[in-house]
Amino acid sequence: MHYHLIGICGTAMASLAGMLQARGHAVTGSDQNVYPPMSTQLEALDIEIMSGYKAENTDLPRDITVIGNTIMRGNPELEEVLNRKLAYRSQAETVREEFIRGRRSLVIAGTHGKTTTTSLATWMCEVGGLDPTFLVGGVVQNFGASFRVTESEYFVIEGDEYDTAFFDKKPKFMSYLPEIAIVNNIEFDHADIYKDLDAIKWQFSRLMNLVPGNGRLICGVDSPEVVNVLESMNGKLFTTVETFGLSDAAKWQARDIKFSQAGTQFSVYRSREPWAVFTTGMIGEFNIRNCLSVIIAADAWGISKEKMQEAFDTFKSVKRRMEVRGVKGGVTVIDDFAHHPTAVDETLKALRQRYPSNRLIAIFEPRSRSSRLSIFEEQYKRAFTHADQVIIAGVFNPEDAKNYGDTLLDVEKLVSDIGSTGKVALTFPDADAIVSSLSGEMRDGDVIAVMSNGGFGGIHDKLLATLEI
Repeated sequence: MHYHLIGICGTAMASLAGMLQARGHAVTGSDQNVYPPMSTQLEALDIEIMSGYKAENTDLPRDITVIGNTIMRGNPELEEVLNRKLAYRSQAETVREEFIRGRRSLVIAGTHGKTTTTSLATWMCEVGGLDPTFLVGGVVQNFGASFRVTESEYFVIEGDEYDTAFFDKKPKFMSYLPEIAIVNNIEFDHADIYKDLDAIKWQFSRLMNLVPGNGRLICGVDSPEVVNVLESMNGKLFTTVETFGLSDAAKWQARDIKFSQAGTQFSVYRSREPWAVFTTGMIGEFNIRNCLSVIIAADAWGISKEKMQEAFDTFKSVKRRMEVRGVKGGVTVIDDFAHHPTAVDETLKALRQRYPSNRLIAIFEPRSRSSRLSIFEEQYKRAFTHADQVIIAGVFNPEDAKNYGDTLLDVEKLVSDIGSTGKVALTFPDADAIVSSLSGEMRDGDVIAVMSNGGFGGIHDKLLATLEI
């Protein structure tokens, strides 16, 4: 078959394109926002990308058009698909029917940590000999790709709570037929589609209710909202529930955590009894929780403790998650996908643990739909606590942001509020202005953490290039 993907450069859509091609289908696509790592992945696969959304793109013969979840009514290419009555599906529906149905599916969900946890779970299943098919919302460095298609019965996928398509407003994770579901945490996010926290909690309760009796529901009970949803589902779940966390409330608990620049050592207790001791190159308490959830899922699928440790020893993490992009002149430039205030806080906290005596400079771009709005302004004031200096870019594409909320993030006020705590806080309109401001100011030992869910004007390479001069 020939699949044409509208919005092909989104993380999930680009991965789906590669999976469909691996299955022998012809694949083309269109997009208007093209940047690495997905653009380079598609180029390597020799998948044709039409630049821009145009009605004439539909002249290209195809069997199925896959509509990305960012494509809305009024998009000229979508409108022509509808006018011509062409067959179309969502990304999630295509994944379910082409790749998941009939397989054993592990779905990783939660407001934070999905991509890292899914990547680790995929690698642990690989080391454990399960040869999984997988789909992750980022490039898994152990595989150099965000997807793989195998003949195995095991499937590992990142379960996004964002809505599915303009014609299907349920979360994408509702399509993924979980045998095992991990819910790491629940917080308010995606203010453009969810009215409040209760609306998000209800969607996660629906995911929990999907897990079959012969499966596992794995829940992070350090998250108060996960506990709240579990309590609301009391007596309504028909599967085995496993809980994890750092607190005594968890059935699977991490204790004796020791952080170092090389990584972390932690002990796992099961029902308060010692179960195993692991080491990992990952840092931060949030990553220990991620590790715990994967350990439980791996145990359910029969992977030995020895193979789990082998996976930890050889895991290379995922691109854009505390990824060191380069070290020049003693300055370390790090790229991270953090955009929710909790993710920003946890990322900087982990970097402070790894680099306790270095000057930590946090650069943040309000780019996601929610981060561009005022909804998280109070939380952002506290999110940069662990940084020594904070630079916040102007709101990305503010005119577009107004489509998702009435009030934009007031960057000037946020910077002023952060500065009132005694911390150096600045704002500049874009990447070039930020690089110019730091040129000549960076010094040996600095750690620069760049946080954005987009390309951010190529700021990482520009910073490194400045350091070479």
